[in-house]
Amino acid sequence: MGTRKLGRNSSQRRALLRGLTTDLLWYGRITTTEARAKEIRGIADSLLTLAINEYDKTVKVKKTVCDRDEDGKIKKDKDGNVIKVEVELENDAPSKLNARRKIMAYVYDIQEKRNDGEDKDKFIARTKDNKHPLVEKMFREYGPKYRARNEEKNCAGGYTRIIKMGPRRGDNAEEVIIELV
Repeated sequence: MGTRKLGRNSSQRRALLRGLTTDLLWYGRITTTEARAKEIRGIADSLLTLAINEYDKTVKVKKTVCDRDEDGKIKKDKDGNVIKVEVELENDAPSKLNARRKIMAYVYDIQEKRNDGEDKDKFIARTKDNKHPLVEKMFREYGPKYRARNEEKNCAGGYTRIIKMGPRRGDNAEEVIIELV
């Protein structure tokens, strides 16, 4: 069985599926037609599988950097030489980096929204370390959650559920809710 064409040419279809998959992973649940939901189910499951398999793979690295004060200025000793400090960092392992890049290549880059009553400075402080919130959500939230689910049920896959809602008013297309389990 071939892929569904969804009444669009290939570039429009690819953009539609990327957008729907991005929204499903960000919001956890979307309403769409049955044909579209069946197409994005496999894509979302494969992206989630990448995150589940790689979320905990990191390596510790020692790096020599310039010492800085609270203002961010480089510290120097009495002779004017730059003071170097050895720092231990935790980086992605090569396989996790590859998975991260694959996910980033497919999903659109959604930016975090400001919470109600949150001022600009607090929003910037909260989001300064997170350049790609959707990818981080997949590795920090979905990866551990679904790996625990897989070990508990002794299975893999099936991270989405499709619930039929009935025909849509206007064009009678079968509407469904697709959600992450």
